[in-house]
Amino acid sequence: MLKKICLLLALFILPAYGQVTLPKLISDGMILQRDVKLYIWGWASAGEHVVVNFLDASYSTEANSKGEWKIVLPELEAGGPYDMTISSSNRIIIKDILIGDVWICSGQSNMELTMERASPLYEDVIANSENSFIRQFEVPDRYNFNTPMSDLHAGEWKKANPKNVLTFSAVAYFFAKKIYEEYKIPVGLINASLGGSPVQAWMSEEALIDFPEQYSEAIKFKDDNFVNQIIESDKQRINKWYAELWKKDKGIQGSPRWYENNLNTSDWKSMNIPGYWAESTDLGLKNGVVWFRKNFDVPATLAGREVKLFLGRIVDADSVYVNGVFIGTTSYQYPPRRYKIPEGVFRQGENTIVIRVINNSGSGGFVPDKDYNIVAENSTIDLTGLWQYKLGAEMKSLAPETFIRWKPLGLYNGMIAPLLNYKIKGAIWYQGEAGVNVDNPDEYAKLFPSLIKNWREKWQQGDFPFLFVQLPNFMETKDEPAESGWARIREAQLKTLSVKNTGMAVTIDIGEWNDIHPLNKKDVGERLFIAAQKVAYGKNDVVYSGPIYNSMKVEDAKVIISFTNTGSGLKTSDGKKLKYFSIAGEDKNFVWANAKIEDDQVIVWSDKVKNPVAVRYAWADNPDGANLCNKENLLASPFRTDNF
Repeated sequence: MLKKICLLLALFILPAYGQVTLPKLISDGMILQRDVKLYIWGWASAGEHVVVNFLDASYSTEANSKGEWKIVLPELEAGGPYDMTISSSNRIIIKDILIGDVWICSGQSNMELTMERASPLYEDVIANSENSFIRQFEVPDRYNFNTPMSDLHAGEWKKANPKNVLTFSAVAYFFAKKIYEEYKIPVGLINASLGGSPVQAWMSEEALIDFPEQYSEAIKFKDDNFVNQIIESDKQRINKWYAELWKKDKGIQGSPRWYENNLNTSDWKSMNIPGYWAESTDLGLKNGVVWFRKNFDVPATLAGREVKLFLGRIVDADSVYVNGVFIGTTSYQYPPRRYKIPEGVFRQGENTIVIRVINNSGSGGFVPDKDYNIVAENSTIDLTGLWQYKLGAEMKSLAPETFIRWKPLGLYNGMIAPLLNYKIKGAIWYQGEAGVNVDNPDEYAKLFPSLIKNWREKWQQGDFPFLFVQLPNFMETKDEPAESGWARIREAQLKTLSVKNTGMAVTIDIGEWNDIHPLNKKDVGERLFIAAQKVAYGKNDVVYSGPIYNSMKVEDAKVIISFTNTGSGLKTSDGKKLKYFSIAGEDKNFVWANAKIEDDQVIVWSDKVKNPVAVRYAWADNPDGANLCNKENLLASPFRTDNF
């Protein structure tokens, strides 16, 4: 009897040992790159015979001594859907395959930002997004410092439709939508992006050797014990801080709790919202918990109904209650606060909203110039103005966690290496806001071109098109010309256009001064598409870029600036006079300048500078109002003529 059981087990186990397996990318619904030789690859037992049947042709190979196998398919035309059969000791059928163009979509949070996040701007677009010829594969977040991963641990191809598109990268979706509308070919998006990531996290070990400081840090994080110690130390420190916060918070520990209705608030003070309590109250730069309350009237037409609650952005975390009922919470400062007040919570007459705000460090409060209101169809209740507030608990500032996932090399090994066998049309990239890059713009000017070279070498597809987004306008405007880390990153990105087959989308007009994650991703994606027409699709007659600084000369105390990519001629985007030019003499002191367009050049001068030596344009974190463009309405890139 025992022998029979063992024999049966062997019959089940032996076939499984030799079965072929496939990478996550090679799966139902995949889009393969047209017009190039393709790889289909996977794993099996050493020596295992593998057969691929596709489009009435058969291809075979044997797994090597490591169990790896790869089959080359010939160049294929756009089309589909098709099925593919892969046979070994088992048989796999991959269904609904399309052939078209495949784009890697990478960078940090502004590439990661989803259609769901941007949905207030694009409700109609989402509702009409049904298109089986646009698909996304979202690469799961993973880092590895020791080994380039051979596969992803999860992921699937998803077709664009009103449900799935909510998880698509918004920039990538609008980029793909324009490609499909123009060329009517399937478009596959491989979304490998991660919020906060610096450029060096996406580079291979070989590429990082040229950057000793980055390479040294990558080597340090190869030590798993070192990494685990940091993770555990951070976890204990952060958990301890929040545990102490909870114990000290009088709004939670007292009775009644401060979100309840029957609360005496006679000793609470008042603050105007939006705003930061360090600036608007006598609390100063206190960290910990501050509670906010506001009473407001609800008309009979809204009583008992489900409504939408918008609370802008809050620094850092919030928990929201209406009439004592918990509505929702957000754990960090960047997401927009969008909540639903469910049916039965609102009552006619006076209602109360309470927000418990946790601030870890810096200045806590409510980000200005955002929506703070309640919306139901055509009714809006404004929540700005005076709120009551009271300190619940004061804490020492909490240092942030060590973001190991952002360290050099990790994301390349975990999220890019598994993609390298998959043939692509090109890459789109949105990155540069990471603090470690903004603080080191000279290094970024070398790192970014090195990443492009690195990826091209690893993909072994020549100089494939690489399109990127120049950073948008962000932060408060300045009254006078000043130095700017964001301007210098934009300059580094501009210089990267010297790398072959690259294109850049200028976005200094579509950022948000108070949000590092501007929601207008439609214009971003469409501007990348304009660049793609030239760089990727060979449309040589298209004007694919705004004016780019070329040269300067000084005549009669005026600086004459010449440009490339002037298109049909220069103009201003708003029909008004040129803005955001500054000029300096030998003292290197920049002042605002006059500027005018003349014969597709820009003449710049100031009565304050008799012997000018340098000009800058849109040289600021937020060059709000910079308006030089060509007649194709493509904005000029910010630039400087100096190297001060």
